[in-house]
This record gives sequence, structure tokens and C-alpha cells, in this order.
Amino acid sequence: MKPEYIILHHSLTKDSKTVSWDNIKDYHVNTLGFSDVGYHFGIEKVYNHYQIFSGRMLNETGAHCKQDRMNYKSLGICFVGNYDIDFVPIDMWRLGVRLVSSLCIALDIPYEHIYGHNLLAHYKSCPGKNFDVDLFINSVKEIIENN
Repeated sequence: MKPEYIILHHSLTKDSKTVSWDNIKDYHVNTLGFSDVGYHFGIEKVYNHYQIFSGRMLNETGAHCKQDRMNYKSLGICFVGNYDIDFVPIDMWRLGVRLVSSLCIALDIPYEHIYGHNLLAHYKSCPGKNFDVDLFINSVKEIIENN
């Protein structure tokens, strides 16, 4: 798989300030029956700073967006937290912008191919009602254009 798109998600769970990524992986594997966590990357706060966690390898099919067969042609990025209720913390946002812009540059993915999951799965709010996808894409665009 050569990724052509990036899909943004949120976990819909409260960030516990310790590693929630393992719990998400456990849920995906043991409850949903996936072979691994469905996302390629996760971003969460661990104690006092934000970290990027790896999930599936970049060349592996995801299990995060079945609409339009996006699992086969996209990377899934999960922001740990419930952004229907909370706003994305600025440090998490900045790290997400850095991650996504670096993936776009390294893998030649156009910023126009960054979507919130809800754009494809209209019945979902993912990556959250308080996650401004357009602002996120514009932030990524700015980095790409200035690179």
C-alpha cells in the first residue's frame, strides 16, 4: 500500500495522562478482533508532554475508515481524547501538524488529501466537533509550502 490520504480521528476517550494507546490497541485487538491497533499513529499526553505512538506500519492496511476503501489507501492518525467535549490542547495540535506535514512531505501526499473521518463517515463526528479540520489542514499547508 502506498498511502494517498491521511484520515484524522479522535479516540472518544478521556486522555488518562498515562499511556492510553495500549488500551486502544487492546480494545481493537481483543474486542473488535483486529490484528493490531487500527491506526498508523496516535498522539497523546503522557504525564507532562505529548508523544507520538506508532501503530500499523506505513505500508500496512489500516482499520480506521472503511468508507471509500480508505483503509487500503490512507494513514489513520488518532488524537487521544474526546474532542466532541474538549478542545484539542495546543501542544497536541502542534505535534499533530508536525507529524502530518512530515508524512505529507515524505510520502508525497497532497494536503488536499487530509480528511476528518466525518467527511467520509457522515454519521460520525470524528475527529470531534471541537476539532477544526480546515484550520488543521491550513496549518499543514503552511508548513509544506514553506518547506
